[in-house]
Amino acid sequence: MSKQSQSDRYVTGMTIRRKILGDDHVDRAEAKKTAFDAPFQTLITETAWGNVWASDGVSDRERSMLTLALLAALGNFDEIPMHIRATARTGASKTDVLEAFQHVAIYAGVPRANHALKLAKETYAEMDREGKQT
Repeated sequence: MSKQSQSDRYVTGMTIRRKILGDDHVDRAEAKKTAFDAPFQTLITETAWGNVWASDGVSDRERSMLTLALLAALGNFDEIPMHIRATARTGASKTDVLEAFQHVAIYAGVPRANHALKLAKETYAEMDREGKQT
């Protein structure tokens, strides 16, 4: 793959990342980036955001639900609040998130779904206090 296409993927990835997570979140993450983790940040910007999230195969709403379900099913709880906050931009409703976590309960286990729901409730409450749309 050429450097130009990698650069294009990075630009696309950063655009999508900002659209989904918001400028404030991305600006904070970029400010914390160091020489040590810069290659990793480039990797996720190009691949997760520039390829997967940039695909038009499913809507942002659907991708948001898939992401939350996968994070919960695999026990990757640290990123759930970030992706709950992103639902304000992706169009995934609280009902959509509940449905995704109910699937997690059946197919990956009740404890993981229960913890994901706890994190979602806490994050939605924070968003309400901040006046963010939920």
